[in-house]
Amino acid sequence: METNFLAEIHTKVVHFPIALLATYSLLEIVGIVFKEDFITKSALLILCLGVIAAFFAVLTGNQASGNFNLWNYKSSALLNEHQTFATYLLWGSLIICALRIFFTVKKKFNGLIKYLFILFAIVIIFLVYETGIHGGDLVKKFGVGTELFNSSSKK
Repeated sequence: METNFLAEIHTKVVHFPIALLATYSLLEIVGIVFKEDFITKSALLILCLGVIAAFFAVLTGNQASGNFNLWNYKSSALLNEHQTFATYLLWGSLIICALRIFFTVKKKFNGLIKYLFILFAIVIIFLVYETGIHGGDLVKKFGVGTELFNSSSKK
């Protein structure tokens, strides 16, 4: 019962890390470019929330993929790409978050380090995009997480 619950909420949970990490990227870039301390601090908070949301998205996604039983070569390849991007996104965001906290606490978030985080923000938004596109294709092309999925698993 618990695993089915986790699998069923994946399609709802995934929108949180998408929104939070995309917002982080935008705020980080804007805050650094325009030298707005409040915006960069807000970006850090949103990044932390995005990492937590990404963890739950990966957790529920692993359950969802285990419950789908209509895999073929193309859908499995697409799932592997989706999982790879999602894993890179989770670990990359976690590492970036840890670095961002470290530099903020040590009062070293300045100079070139700030501009390095613009690059990190761009990498995060790229990974969010790729993960989302591959996940959306799983739903659109193969019906993963849809009523088609639910009815085929009950047969």
